[in-house]
Amino acid sequence: MRPTRALLSTGLLAGALAAGMAVALAPTASAGTTLRASAAEKGRYFGAAVATNKLSDNTYVTVLNREFNSVVAENEMKWDATEPQQGRFSYTGGDRLVSHARANGMSVRGHTLLWHAQQPSWAQGLSGTALRNAAINHVTQVATHFRGQIYAWDVVNEAFADGGGGGRRDSNLQRTGNDWIEAAFRAARAADPGAKLCYNDYNTDGINAKSTGVYNMVRDFRSRGVPIDCVGFQSHLGTTIPGDYQANLQRFADLGVDVQITELDVMTGGNQANIFGTVTRSCMAVSRCTGITVWGVRDCDSWRGSDNALLFDCSGNKKAAYTSVLNALNAGGTTTPPPNTTSPPPNNTTPPPSTTSPPPNTGGCSASVSLNSWTGGFVATVKVTAGSGGTRGWTVSLTLPGGASVTNTWSATASGSSGTVRFTNVDYNGQLGAGQSTEFGFQGNGSASGLTPTCSAS
Repeated sequence: MRPTRALLSTGLLAGALAAGMAVALAPTASAGTTLRASAAEKGRYFGAAVATNKLSDNTYVTVLNREFNSVVAENEMKWDATEPQQGRFSYTGGDRLVSHARANGMSVRGHTLLWHAQQPSWAQGLSGTALRNAAINHVTQVATHFRGQIYAWDVVNEAFADGGGGGRRDSNLQRTGNDWIEAAFRAARAADPGAKLCYNDYNTDGINAKSTGVYNMVRDFRSRGVPIDCVGFQSHLGTTIPGDYQANLQRFADLGVDVQITELDVMTGGNQANIFGTVTRSCMAVSRCTGITVWGVRDCDSWRGSDNALLFDCSGNKKAAYTSVLNALNAGGTTTPPPNTTSPPPNNTTPPPSTTSPPPNTGGCSASVSLNSWTGGFVATVKVTAGSGGTRGWTVSLTLPGGASVTNTWSATASGSSGTVRFTNVDYNGQLGAGQSTEFGFQGNGSASGLTPTCSAS
């Protein structure tokens, strides 16, 4: 991680790269002897932030594979890594991490789709509509690439300001319009409907103005149907922990979202083990706290340098903080295990199996559209529903307003980009039984108001 700011409550530098992580949670017979086994027994994950260039370090990998059932990329899935040039995407590091996770029974937390920091230079040079369109395209493309392989995405990271106001951080993204976070969440849902979508931030560990600002946003999103599933609390801690840490987790959980500890590390000293234990017990006491991630594997891997802020020393030896965490996991309560999403869903590549030929279509199909719009652009999600005869395939036609154009499409093939555009099914979503539905989406420039889709079935 790159230290870029000061933590308010701890006096630490915390320019945190936010976490992304993963979950592979099948209980094992050896539950209680490792962090991953004990967490899985309680229906949770225990994860670590990983730098893929360290996967050649034997000590590092031994500890990682033995103790953790979730991983998040330190840097490999951020904007500057995944889209170094506009429209040219690179997934080498992220794909390597996903592959390692799949091979070792781990799931993956994606971090992060949008953040004011670690933007590529070309994005830093954009503003207004151009930046908004580029940001939504980035969310769409990256989430689509990893579709079915990510347990939870940090869709937006660190968008709230420090200080007493509880308001948004001034950033180039914020200056595209106050709805940019909502637009990002809607685009992420359209691109990967199966992933949990999270907001992630630091200095929100207790009940304070900043965490209350986030709380109010989440409450508003939930009331309006904006797709947010979880909130991440980074928890870069010093020598103390807020007394209302657990209560803060609980108030967010009471909104109907999961809560996750996403970047945990604690300054070394006499209180380190106690703080690690308190964080773990707090998570275990909140039924919707689905997991904990530490930001790094060993002390010498930590962005906090001489703070020695993790559970293992550089030789891979367990510290007192490790024992404190393991004991808290073993003593803690249970929750409903999140789904294991380490393997991509089969229907991403092949049509659903069928033992008989699909019936001839007699009932056609219908389509409806929902829009997430902003000045100069939009994301459209189209729901296709088969009639009484089912479908072998379908085509949806719609006419865009003048000046509007389609810039990219997912889960369908577009014919044309302006005027009347026809979208046809891809190989895995054309065959629908009577009354069954599927969705596809597209992003565009301009206005999409008044769209009226029509559907024909084959």
